[in-house]
Amino acid sequence: MNKAELRKKYKALRLELSEEKIEALSLEITNQLLQLPVWEKEFYHLFLSIAEQKEIDTENILHILQGKDKNVVLSKTDVKKHKLEHFLLTDSSVIKKNRWNIPEPEGGIPIAPAQIDVVFVPLLAFDENGHRIGYGKGFYDNFLSECKPDVIKVGLSFFEAEPAFKEVFSSDIPLDYCVTPGKIYSFKN
Repeated sequence: MNKAELRKKYKALRLELSEEKIEALSLEITNQLLQLPVWEKEFYHLFLSIAEQKEIDTENILHILQGKDKNVVLSKTDVKKHKLEHFLLTDSSVIKKNRWNIPEPEGGIPIAPAQIDVVFVPLLAFDENGHRIGYGKGFYDNFLSECKPDVIKVGLSFFEAEPAFKEVFSSDIPLDYCVTPGKIYSFKN
């Protein structure tokens, strides 16, 4: 399957999931995450879930990060520049949904991509080599290309890996890990 076909397949699979199933699978993914060697870092980039797209609920991950007194960084989409802007989550942060139902901070303390240590990456599908398929706009690949070389990239998926993707581009940035409800995939050498 090509990327467009895989995108369609995994969007359909996610739409079949009930709210209860999403909640249970999201909790299993969160529990798996606790096994990763990433919890001694300082700045963690987290995406807030688009409920309408039946994405993984990241609220439990947010609670763990806050409980560990970590700096949580959220993004705001700048469609005109085709980039993500990043802001530190604070007690005074205001979160609102944009026109695509993405929960985003209205502003706040800007954080440079080079400051971020760990990025939790949204995706629709991933392969056995750590390549991911997102919604196809390239926002995360652009963002990850601005991060420091040793940033840890952790994908979160309801589903297991596909065999190697046929379409991989030089601008595609592979994951270091992908966490599913039943397994942790490691792509680090």
